[in-house]
Amino acid sequence: MILASSEILIGGSLANGGLTSASRGAAMRHMLVARILEPLRMAIPPLVLPLRRRCTAVPRRNSRTVVRLSPMNESEQPTRLAGGPDGQSVGPVMVIGGAEDKLGDRVVLSRFVKLAGGPEAKIAVLSTASSLGDAATELYRQIFNRMGVPTVVGLHPQTREEANDAALVADMKGVTGIFMTGGNQLKLSSVIGGTKLGGAILEAHGRGVVVAGTSAGASAVATHMIAFGTSGATPKHRMAQVAVGLGLLVNVVVDQHFEQRTRLGRLLAIVAQSPSLIGLGLDEDTAAIVYADDTLEVIGRGSVTIVDGSEVVTDGFQTVGHKPMMVSGVKLHSL
Repeated sequence: MILASSEILIGGSLANGGLTSASRGAAMRHMLVARILEPLRMAIPPLVLPLRRRCTAVPRRNSRTVVRLSPMNESEQPTRLAGGPDGQSVGPVMVIGGAEDKLGDRVVLSRFVKLAGGPEAKIAVLSTASSLGDAATELYRQIFNRMGVPTVVGLHPQTREEANDAALVADMKGVTGIFMTGGNQLKLSSVIGGTKLGGAILEAHGRGVVVAGTSAGASAVATHMIAFGTSGATPKHRMAQVAVGLGLLVNVVVDQHFEQRTRLGRLLAIVAQSPSLIGLGLDEDTAAIVYADDTLEVIGRGSVTIVDGSEVVTDGFQTVGHKPMMVSGVKLHSL
């Protein structure tokens, strides 16, 4: 079901109240809006005065949700993307839940190629996180070649010394898309973060280049990164270790293989203990794309779970060991 120009309100109220309960449920399942970026700068109609936030969802092909949100006042943070130099528009950030389709329609990878410039793109594949070595780079090189992109640069630094090599950084010149593979996100952030290559990635993003990460690569793009942890539906103390990521998504923490590996518990635990963060849980073969104009788009086979802890109540600061913790008042949205 597609509702053109339907307005959806945080908390589950529909502005165009003429829908049946069945169609309302379908609309909410397909177009549930979450407060991931910032509230819309516009007057709130009388019927929705109790609600703090509002947005308009616009359907697109191969996607279920496009959300545009802007600040209601200047004191609120305008975007979740790291800013570009001198106000320059930054590129999109695309986080993928892993196991993206590589043989069929390739909906997720096709969108990345399109954002990078299509046949004219120059894509850099960074496979530092992968244990497969250059084989991971070669895999994506072949995939992108078959998708019509002739210029694909492979980067596989294994030490910080290599990530500071001027010749390797020079390979980033002129890239229009950066793709970070899966593997071990702590290895990726430890090797790349704070190096010349890490700086080159931030610089490229700052001038409009799309940066994508799948699986471990998705976790590493944010300011806060889940380094490792345990699975399970119940939030528990010490369920995950958080480290510093590459910094492209500000005050966001990303988890991947979300439904497939039952990772809701640890994302709830992290957001409950750090409620200023927005949690993004990405299913496999699913991507969330954050654009410079404060829109979030979800594409792919699964869903993206958003965890908003701005009104959370928890006993996480009292819980000891690995015991379950109380988490109440968290808002969950499935896009």
